[in-house]
Amino acid sequence: MDIFQALEEAAAYLTIPKPDQPTVGLILGTGLGGVAELCSVKSEILYEKIPHFPKPTVEGHKGSLIFGAFEGTNIIAMQGRFHYYEGLPLSLVTFPVRLMRRLGAEYLVISSAAGGLNPAFRPGGLMIIVDHLNLMGDNPLRGVTDPRLGDRFPDLSAPYNFEMTQFAKESAAKLGHTLHEGVYAAVSGPSLETRAETRMLRMLGADAVGMSTVPEVIVANQVGLKTLAIAAITNVNIPEAPEAVTLQQVIDNAKLAEAALQSIISDVLRKIAEKYV
Repeated sequence: MDIFQALEEAAAYLTIPKPDQPTVGLILGTGLGGVAELCSVKSEILYEKIPHFPKPTVEGHKGSLIFGAFEGTNIIAMQGRFHYYEGLPLSLVTFPVRLMRRLGAEYLVISSAAGGLNPAFRPGGLMIIVDHLNLMGDNPLRGVTDPRLGDRFPDLSAPYNFEMTQFAKESAAKLGHTLHEGVYAAVSGPSLETRAETRMLRMLGADAVGMSTVPEVIVANQVGLKTLAIAAITNVNIPEAPEAVTLQQVIDNAKLAEAALQSIISDVLRKIAEKYV
């Protein structure tokens, strides 16, 4: 796929008037699609109608692109994302991030569901991602050489925007929500981790593990999006006392975190609007 040409075709299909072009992009993970309710919706488009967008195959991912506004800030939100484990190349998994930037977004807020590795975490809690480990065995920039898409070797010494991270911390403190900080390990999935893999991830310094987010963050940095990422902790992996977990439990526990996540993101968006828009 010629990514640049595909971006042009997708953008042409969406035909967003200049006054409605988004400033902030939102990616909403498993069980977290309700966060989109924080904005007034102007239009909603199913992924399958957008050129080069696949249809999500994972429960808990609605599969629609929303254009709206929050207190005067234009928003583009993904209700559901694409995953490497669905058999998609990472260039397609991260295509919506490039499209957000192509449509005018300058900021990106990502939410995802993740398994906790830090024994201090509890299901339904929140972790702001301050760094990551890419253990997927692939990279969305692999093979991409088109200079129109950005630097082939983007610096990732600080992939998560410091100021937006501070915004989120301040918002959580003000609202009375506990917001842990930690390192997110991205694995390919879809099988969950064994006890040995859990021990390995903890030894590597990971506080949570998931099957998304990192490819999106890599591309966001390549295209210049200032990025904030928050993970909803859906279960806690204790190698010495493992417990089986189902997708429904992941969705249910993600929803336990949704109200707090929504209030934090709302306040972050207010801060962005006050300072930059």
